[in-house]
Amino acid sequence: MSVCTNNVMTNHHHDFYTHPLTFMSDVLHTWQQRSQRRAELARLTDADFHDVGASWSDFAVEANKPFWRA
Repeated sequence: MSVCTNNVMTNHHHDFYTHPLTFMSDVLHTWQQRSQRRAELARLTDADFHDVGASWSDFAVEANKPFWRA
């Protein structure tokens, strides 16, 4: 069973001993969400960043992280 949270960019420390398949499912779900969010960041335009008062460089570090890193 996956748990959907609003904060997918942070590390989530699960209790592996509850059930290994649940743990792996949660990890895979988190990785998928991170990958999707970072792909969305990479597709934003300069106009999108201007709308929120930021620049690409403000988000580049996050957008360029591999999916397994929080």
